Amino acid sequence: MKYIFANLKRFDIPKELDGINGLAPVSKWGSCLTEQIRETMDQYAAQAEIGIFYPEAYLLQAAEAKGAEDKWKIGVQGIYRKDTEKEGNFGAFTTNRTAKSVKAMGCEYVLIGHCEERMDKAGILAEAGVVDPKAVNRLLNEEVSCAVKAGLSVLYCVGETEEEQDRWQEVIGQQLDVGLYQVNLSGIAVAYEPLWAIGPGKPVPDADYITKVAEFIKLRTGGCPVIYGGGLKEENARMLAEIPCVDGGLIGLTNFSGEIGFYPEGFAAIIEKYLGEGDVV
Repeated sequence: MKYIFANLKRFDIPKELDGINGLAPVSKWGSCLTEQIRETMDQYAAQAEIGIFYPEAYLLQAAEAKGAEDKWKIGVQGIYRKDTEKEGNFGAFTTNRTAKSVKAMGCEYVLIGHCEERMDKAGILAEAGVVDPKAVNRLLNEEVSCAVKAGLSVLYCVGETEEEQDRWQEVIGQQLDVGLYQVNLSGIAVAYEPLWAIGPGKPVPDADYITKVAEFIKLRTGGCPVIYGGGLKEENARMLAEIPCVDGGLIGLTNFSGEIGFYPEGFAAIIEKYLGEGDVV
């Protein structure tokens, strides 16, 4: 089984507010985007599990646009580390979205541990004078546990910075061991994000490097699917498709120059390139 995910980040913010959205008015952005990529998702649903991670404001639009026959999955970009409990907390989580709340909206997937989330948590701890990667992973473990308990599948992100490259096994091993501690791994996929390779002008990991990390993750997790989270693009789609231990990719932007953004035609081109033109059903 192949896995293809797209993280829509905050691609809804219009250009006049320093964002990149020129696709649709904000009030209709979620439903418009969903409608425009539905044909692509339906076309490849028999070959790959496809999940789209939306900003929370658009989950209901996506759920409404998704037909009962559609096989692709709606995902949320993160959840809180606590949740409602029978005869316990009934919903006192102001500003926080819980796993059960997004499950009720129609979500089946959640993205946890994305590098931007890790940096945010590490930054908050640093403000309190605490530098402790294990603490970040423990907080993420609580989120993963809540997601699994609510019946959500998880795309759990791990990866090393440039400064951590010479000890990547230690760093990623800790992210896996602590972040997935005592978790049922049957609904977990792991996304590998080489932080040192993300961004304009950064070096690109080759197939050998990605292979050794993916094999390490599979060994450490007992065979969880491994997704390349450094960005599935047209340029690297065939290379990634040919790595046996990589099970899929995470798409961010589809256009990295000129009119930067996420565009439905670019999304379709990436999936076609990754799965192969001869595999169209």
